[in-house]
Amino acid sequence: MDRGEGSQLGKDTNWEHCLHLYEEIIASDNESLQIKATIKLGRISNDVPENVLTRAIPILVELLRRPLTLNNSNLSIQEASSYCLSRIGHCQCGDADLILAAIVHSGVFSKILMKFLWRIVSFSNPNRVAVVWNGGFEIVLGLLGLYFDESRRYLLEILSALALMREVRRVIINSGGLPFLVESAKKGSIVSRARDAHAIGLIGATRRVKRILVELGVVPVLAELLGIGDTYTKIIAGNALGIVASHIDFLRPVVEAGAIPLYAELLQRTEPIAKEIAEDLFCILAVAEVNAVSISGHLVRILQGDNDEAKAAAADVLWDLSGYKHSVSIARSSGAIPVLVDILRNSNGDVREKVSGVIAQLSYDEVDRGALADDGVIPILVGLLQDELEELKDNAAEALINFSEDPLLRDRMSEALDIPSFQSVQTRLIRIRATDQHMVTHLRQMSIEQFTWDPELS
Repeated sequence: MDRGEGSQLGKDTNWEHCLHLYEEIIASDNESLQIKATIKLGRISNDVPENVLTRAIPILVELLRRPLTLNNSNLSIQEASSYCLSRIGHCQCGDADLILAAIVHSGVFSKILMKFLWRIVSFSNPNRVAVVWNGGFEIVLGLLGLYFDESRRYLLEILSALALMREVRRVIINSGGLPFLVESAKKGSIVSRARDAHAIGLIGATRRVKRILVELGVVPVLAELLGIGDTYTKIIAGNALGIVASHIDFLRPVVEAGAIPLYAELLQRTEPIAKEIAEDLFCILAVAEVNAVSISGHLVRILQGDNDEAKAAAADVLWDLSGYKHSVSIARSSGAIPVLVDILRNSNGDVREKVSGVIAQLSYDEVDRGALADDGVIPILVGLLQDELEELKDNAAEALINFSEDPLLRDRMSEALDIPSFQSVQTRLIRIRATDQHMVTHLRQMSIEQFTWDPELS
């Protein structure tokens, strides 16, 4: 009977009667008829109502449990049952524990059963729970040490699905499962690899696990997913790689895997979470000056583009990087200053607001102040003091205050000194600075007192 035979079945088919006939055949001693009926069930499974299939699955599992005789007389019926189960594997059968037991005892039929188990745990959390509660995680780990053929791929993807469960993630580190999780993230479908990346991100927070993952080669695996995956996969992989990278010891392998341009692409995506992940990773990597220089080059390229959302995100990162105490000014070395001044002169909205914050931050550095002034930023900042946006005015005034306190630039500030908004922010900033200095002095005095405190004199 070919596959087309199933399509001849009509809506009037009495499926209850068909199931009853199948049960009678299985209860008979006619193995040839049993094989024929089971194969037919597999071929027409797309037309069979799900409730009928659900009731047939335990029968098929029991067929698999038949003991093998020395002359393999039951081999064919088990093959037929395995074939049928693989064809109806899309069903949420709820019998994952039975399938698991069959895998352990089925010998040469494990490949088809693994495929079936892979299908039902990939799309059903109750089946994952059933597998884990029946020791399935440990069984899968054990089988991974035995199978190196096509069956291994199914085992890895089963592991991937089980790793979605918190209970599995709790034990996977100490059970020897991490190498298999990283291996699974290298292979299989994008859906499965994204699940692996998600699990890696969840368990990679501690320094010990980070080191193990890096030694297992997880960095290039996640970087590859960040480059080739769909939007969801890029976000998951980018987040996981950021978690692994959040330690000074692991910055270099992340950069060597080509992560910086990949995160620059992530920064330009429309999803807010993608931008947040890229911003966080850039701030981590920029601890190393050489990385900060490379990152700022990508940020300048984005700032020169047409994507306002991406430009605002890039300005946010540059704002953070401009506060790092590197020996080289990141803004100057990357050529960002003229680009920032041009945006401040010609743009509107959120981009200009973010850029004003960057310029305010840069204005604290003497050499950056000079470069900004030479590019004509002062009259632009003076004009912004009349803007309707309070944050924009505050940023402009903060920068102008720093310019006014620079003896080399003070003479260019006469136009701003009498503007009320400038005077208001100047007064507020002076008060904040005085408060900060008082706090620093107070904390320093407390430290000295604690250091010199003698309990014998109390």
